[in-house]
Amino acid sequence: MDPVTLTSERLLLRPFTTADTESVFQACQDPDIQRWTVVPSPYRREDAESFTGQIVPDGWRAGTSLAFAVLARADARLIGAISVFRHGRPGTWEIGYWMAKEHRGHGYTAEAVTVLTHWSLAKLGVERLEWRAEVGNAGSRAVAEKAGFRIEGTLRADLLNKGTRRDAWLGAILPSDLGLPTEHAYLPAGP
Repeated sequence: MDPVTLTSERLLLRPFTTADTESVFQACQDPDIQRWTVVPSPYRREDAESFTGQIVPDGWRAGTSLAFAVLARADARLIGAISVFRHGRPGTWEIGYWMAKEHRGHGYTAEAVTVLTHWSLAKLGVERLEWRAEVGNAGSRAVAEKAGFRIEGTLRADLLNKGTRRDAWLGAILPSDLGLPTEHAYLPAGP
């Protein structure tokens, strides 16, 4: 898939490049990013190099994992990461994100999630975009809800993170939630 760039009022979302390696490495030293996401822990410079130099370009080429650097438009500084990746089920993708510690609490994450969600549903052809987070990750859940995801429940032992199975909250958003058309009709369960 050809890389794309997305914008919002305050943010620029573009594919990571090797020029982002040092910023990714520094951001991923945050214990909360290591705790709540599946990035390696400890996070080494080699992990950042592999991510920006191999994992991201491979995902874009295959069209199965689309990772974006989140930059502040004001100064083009890397402040976070967001990605969508394909599930095994047709039309279903998942969204994941992290924000550098010093940029949390300013609405940037919800803004990035809203932009990428709309693009995924309107342009990528996603018919169900899922969000998952380990139970207890209240910040991630608040962002998902603010961006319009509906929390659908708790899945036992759904996440494998650093060798341990953990319970996960699951939420989703559909094109119809945003008034967007979709290839396949959705027939919700009756009352």
